[in-house]
Amino acid sequence: MNPLAAIGRGTHSMLATIGRIAIYAGTAVSHVVRPPFYPKEFVQQLFLIGWLSLPVVGLTALFTGGALALQIYAGGARFNAETVVPSIVAIGIVRELGPVLGGLMVAGRVAASIAAEIGTMKVTEQIDALTTLSTHPMKYLTVPRILAAVVTLPILVAIGDIIGIMGGYLVGTLRLDFNAGAYMTNTLNFLETGDVVSGLVKAAVFGFIVATMGCYHGMSSGRGAQGVGRATTQAVVSASILILASNYLLTEVFFSA
Repeated sequence: MNPLAAIGRGTHSMLATIGRIAIYAGTAVSHVVRPPFYPKEFVQQLFLIGWLSLPVVGLTALFTGGALALQIYAGGARFNAETVVPSIVAIGIVRELGPVLGGLMVAGRVAASIAAEIGTMKVTEQIDALTTLSTHPMKYLTVPRILAAVVTLPILVAIGDIIGIMGGYLVGTLRLDFNAGAYMTNTLNFLETGDVVSGLVKAAVFGFIVATMGCYHGMSSGRGAQGVGRATTQAVVSASILILASNYLLTEVFFSA
């Protein structure tokens, strides 16, 4: 019975963790609309999460768009369908690759940073000091980061979509001999408003996931440097898995028909 007991303990631990994360996320959402507010912290997080993540997201989108154009051209050439490159690059970037890769890159940079920062504050008892000074840690630390991530990630993804499409455009015109005007015409003709909106909604959800995972694991960090390191790793891993899982669910919601 020992193997079954181990499976039971693992399942129980996983469900307990999911419950704690759900309660933490619900509590954070409930604090969003209740005073006091900390606009200075919110603006600072806009800069740290949004502006500093722009180079990473932009470079990722640029090279992804170029590689996608090459792959679609190579695959389409087998069926004499090379002309679909502009439209499929645009749809693939806007619907899937832009939000998912942007979310994963931000998760790697931001979730780790948030978890390390808050975990270090917990280890050095700064969070206890906030409570002593009648400052709610959820209001001061978690809410500004979640709001900033939800606001900035759609903007980052929108910029990344443009850069990714331009990466495909550069490869298509300079490497694959597409006509520049025809490439842009095909791109614009096949993109629909629903494609763009679905990608931005996904980005907002991914931003919520990234910030929540970073804050939760930071608050749950163990003592010492080892505890902070473990919390940082768990924040990135859990945020990445939840981004991929929620991406599938949102794709079902938007495009199941």
